[in-house]
Amino acid sequence: MKDRTVILTTLNEAWATPNSVIDLFLESFRIGDRTSTFLNHLVIIALDQKAFARCQVIHTHCFSLVSEEADFHEEAYFMTPRYLMMMWKRIDFLRTVLEMGYNFVFTDADIMWFRDPFPQFDLHADFQIACDHFTGGFDDVQNRPNGGFNYVKSNNRSIEFYKFWYSSRETYPGYHDQDVLNFIKVHPFITDIGLKMRFLDTTNFGGLCEPSRDLNQVCTMHANCCLGMDSKLHDLRIMLQDWKHYLSLPPSLKRLSVVSWRVPQKSLNLSCTLIQQKRVLKNKIFIA
Repeated sequence: MKDRTVILTTLNEAWATPNSVIDLFLESFRIGDRTSTFLNHLVIIALDQKAFARCQVIHTHCFSLVSEEADFHEEAYFMTPRYLMMMWKRIDFLRTVLEMGYNFVFTDADIMWFRDPFPQFDLHADFQIACDHFTGGFDDVQNRPNGGFNYVKSNNRSIEFYKFWYSSRETYPGYHDQDVLNFIKVHPFITDIGLKMRFLDTTNFGGLCEPSRDLNQVCTMHANCCLGMDSKLHDLRIMLQDWKHYLSLPPSLKRLSVVSWRVPQKSLNLSCTLIQQKRVLKNKIFIA
């Protein structure tokens, strides 16, 4: 964009197959409220050769980040070694984007874009991130951030923060980037470098963990709190159907908020609930 902001997502073969996650992701931009132009600024970062080949068929801007040290083409199941390596590779890559002088919105491909998110961002914040649970305070460290969606400005503060975040994987081995962020968000280093961190309201940036109930205000919806490709695809398709139904309503009914999401359906289950409880427990232990 004119201010050197780029939209980034990552893709592997598992999410790149026809009629899979990446197709739903791109469809959301096309049917969203004035979001189709953002496709001109979206770069898909392919983590394997087949994902890169598919990207070149379906999108204009593709970047190959194929790793010689790991194979990311298969579905990376939550918290497996492959999953952890993929998440940390993403954090390290995003640091290099900042070092090149680009601001970015990073978005997981299982996030549907329905409205322009930029009016919701704080112009003075360095690092802004969506939440699994939003407490109501934009600067409340008790918020539970989700690394699948963030807006970051390129400056010395954000670059040092990403270096610190990446190096902290060694302090907390076996944890993924999101849990480590929960640990370090209250670290004195954040204050020392002057980083302004802001948590995004789930009213605008919702997900299956905590859906945005008002379709008049939603910008994005994330298929978080969801294990397994089949469950994720099922609920993402329902999400797009709900949005299309909302768009078909006359303005008077839209204002009354008569439509709400029919999700989660398959996604939210006991396993996902336990994951969230585990994150909360870790967070409380660290802060205490």
